[in-house]
Amino acid sequence: MGRGDLTNVEWVRLEPHLPASGQRGGRWNDHRRVINGILFRVRTGIPWRDLPERFGSWKTVYERHRRWSADGTWDWILRAVQADADLSGRIDWSMVSVDSTSCRAHQHAAGARKKKPRVPKKGRRPGITTPTKDWDGPGAA
Repeated sequence: MGRGDLTNVEWVRLEPHLPASGQRGGRWNDHRRVINGILFRVRTGIPWRDLPERFGSWKTVYERHRRWSADGTWDWILRAVQADADLSGRIDWSMVSVDSTSCRAHQHAAGARKKKPRVPKKGRRPGITTPTKDWDGPGAA
């Protein structure tokens, strides 16, 4: 077991909420090994292809993460683990809050100056050019 991998206590809490292996076309690789690979990648920020071999094929780890993200499995697992922790009194909900003071707004939402429309100079109409010296006007030969 590597540093940062799921401990036995964490695994015992997580395992009952995971999907049954083999639902999609056969036997799956061990959930614990794959989840440790996902956690390693999220923690280090490395590309999927650079995942150490101890987690199995990088493609297997990537596909499981992608599939579970798309079908809502991760959300379901989070809610289930939170519900278990809440029932056993391990969550103090009085400490949960959302602070919006650190949210940045786009510069235009913050009152940035807008460009004024370009107004042509007095006496000139847009699109009309002044004649050059060597131009005598229409019909001149």
